[in-house]
This record gives sequence, C-alpha cells and structure tokens, in this order.
Amino acid sequence: MKKINLLIAFLIFAVSGVFAQVENPVKWSVGFKKLPNNEAVILLKANVEQGWHIYGLNVPSGGPISTSFTFTPGNGAKVTGKPAAKEPKTKFEDVFKMNVPYYNGEVIFQQKVKLANNKPTTVKGVATFMACDKERCLPPDEYEFAVTIK
Repeated sequence: MKKINLLIAFLIFAVSGVFAQVENPVKWSVGFKKLPNNEAVILLKANVEQGWHIYGLNVPSGGPISTSFTFTPGNGAKVTGKPAAKEPKTKFEDVFKMNVPYYNGEVIFQQKVKLANNKPTTVKGVATFMACDKERCLPPDEYEFAVTIK
C-alpha cells in the first residue's frame, strides 16, 4: 500500500511540474554598430510581450527596480557615457505612490564604447530588469550577453 501511495504522489508531482510554466515576457538580443574614430555602439534590444512592461533607466528612489546594465569590455576598450534609450512612457503606480517610467513593446538600449585598437573586441555584460503586467511583477531577472565588435 505504501508503494502505491508513493507512486501516486510521485505522479502528481511529475504531472504538476509538466504544467508549471516559467514566465519569460522579455526577449533580448544584442548587436553593435561601428562608428568613426575607433568607437562603437552596443545595441541591446528588449522585445516585451504585449501586456507587459519593464521599467526605465532612472526610476526614482522608493520605486521598482530600474533597468540597468553592467559592461565588461575587453582588449583595452572603455565604456563611455551612460546607457541611453528613447524617452520612456510614465504612469502613476499606486503600489509605489509615484510616477514610474516604463517601456513596452520594443526598446533599444545603446551604450558607446571607445575601442583601443582595430582588433576585434569582446564586450560582456548583464542587463538587469523587472517585468510587470497589470496583475503582478516577476522577480528581477538578468540577461547575460557578449558581443564581439569587429
């Protein structure tokens, strides 16, 4: 009898695990554009599913987690300036009692890089973001990337 109960419990957990779905409403891609004077721009594109949003780069203190980036350039390259993107939309969120900047749909973040030489340079990094819909917010997530500028 114990074996049958154990088997039933195992089957219930196995079936529930199959139906559990991990939410991943933001798909990222990375690329670059070469510029004159040994510079390049790293392009990080976030495609946010309909009904979802991510927060802007400069959320006021006490608000949700801002979208942010860390960059680790190789081969003597240096990150110049701060990440940039189009102007975010803004809405009042009762939970935070403030207006918060956000993006939905497609948004492209840009980061300038000064290259040390004409050799290929790899820039690694991490995008940190928080995705929310009208009912809930997912825990902060990260997208690790590496792009080789040639």
